[in-house]
Amino acid sequence: MEVILKEDVKTLGKAGEIVKVKPGFARNFLLPQGKAVKADRSNLKELEHHKKAGEARQTKLKKQADDLGVKISLLSVTIKREVGEGDKLFGSVTSKDIADALRSESILIDKKMIQLASPIKELGVFDIPVKLHAEVTANLKVWVVK
Repeated sequence: MEVILKEDVKTLGKAGEIVKVKPGFARNFLLPQGKAVKADRSNLKELEHHKKAGEARQTKLKKQADDLGVKISLLSVTIKREVGEGDKLFGSVTSKDIADALRSESILIDKKMIQLASPIKELGVFDIPVKLHAEVTANLKVWVVK
C-alpha cells in the first residue's frame, strides 16, 4: 500500500514523501496516528499543490536572504569594550553582542545565524559569517574597539 507521509517517520522517510508500506502497518499505525494518508488521486493532487506552494515560499525566502546578505556585506559594525593591560578585553564579544549591534542598524536577525566559532577576546577587525539561508551566507565586518 502506498501512503503519503504527513510528518517525518524515522524508518520510512520525510514528510511529503510517497512510500510503500505493508497494509497492516498503514492501517494500524500510520493512518490512525495521523502520520500518513492514503496515496489516492485527491491526496496526490493536494501534495503537488503543497510542493508548489513550498517551492514558491522557498524562492521568496532565498530572495529576501540574498537582499539582506548584500546589505550585511556592505555594513560594518563597531562594538566598544573596556580593556585592561595589554589591550586584553574585559569579557568577550559574543554572537548576541553582534546581533544587538545589527539591531541598532535596523537589521533583525537571530543570534544563532551568526557563525562565531568562539567569542572574540581581543581588539581588531573580524569578518564574521552570517548564515541567512541554507544557500546564503554573508560576511559582516566587526570592529572591536576601546
